[in-house]
Amino acid sequence: MKKLFFFSLLICAAWINCTLAQDGKPLFTHAIGVQAYTYRNSFPNGVAAVLDSVKALGITEMEGPNPKNISPEEFKKMLDDRGISMPSIGIDYNAIVKDPEAAIKLAKVFGSKFIMVAWIPHGKTFTIDDAKKAVTDFNRVGKILKENDITFCYHDHGYEFGPYGDGTLFDYIVQNTNPKYVSFEMDLMWTFHGGANPAQLLYKYKGRWKMVHLKDIRKGIDNDLTGGTNTHNDVAVGTGQLNYPEIIKAAKAVNIKHYFIEDESPDHAIQIPVTIAYLRGLKK
Repeated sequence: MKKLFFFSLLICAAWINCTLAQDGKPLFTHAIGVQAYTYRNSFPNGVAAVLDSVKALGITEMEGPNPKNISPEEFKKMLDDRGISMPSIGIDYNAIVKDPEAAIKLAKVFGSKFIMVAWIPHGKTFTIDDAKKAVTDFNRVGKILKENDITFCYHDHGYEFGPYGDGTLFDYIVQNTNPKYVSFEMDLMWTFHGGANPAQLLYKYKGRWKMVHLKDIRKGIDNDLTGGTNTHNDVAVGTGQLNYPEIIKAAKAVNIKHYFIEDESPDHAIQIPVTIAYLRGLKK
């Protein structure tokens, strides 16, 4: 009898906690965006159909640029027709270092205020020499972009969290780039996979982060400094290893401007609605 009574109390407590959580205010209230790379295998089968599915999900922002075989101008019109903006575009490191003006021209076609680079070329291991070269290049390119009213962002990829000095190579990059010219986009999954704590890192460099990639990694996958993992390890946000309530609170606290889902999994069409429902269901 006592066990039954105790069990009943547990059920009541669980119900009360659930009710209180449901009555709480939404934690994630920002516009939801998506990284165009998510649809790299779908675009060739029909750009319009992909964008229609994006609109149907309630997504209103996309980080580009345009997919292959369609001009920036045509893609921009298709986005406009569906009420989707492109606040940010990704550009290859070597391309923007060689010709930042071309990147600026492309950004202006889309009305993008941010240009991000997602990979620093390096050998098997990311070294301090790679980091130093990146710092020099980022400061130079970032100044040119700033003069054209565009913010340069580096998107971390996990390999930068190798130890260096009293911190990491990522710390070196942040601390040696000019805040006037260089900002950052955090890929939450790669940050975690590289061994860092996303929420803590957002707070640590408050003011430097402008955007984030929303993604999660399958439970049981070990962290490493490769900057890579099987695409099947990309899972719906909230079902993997990352502590998203903690991360979203930190992101709001440091005033993240744009949130882009990036799901590299072949199951992204199934997973993205789950991700969106999870994010919208988070309560304060």
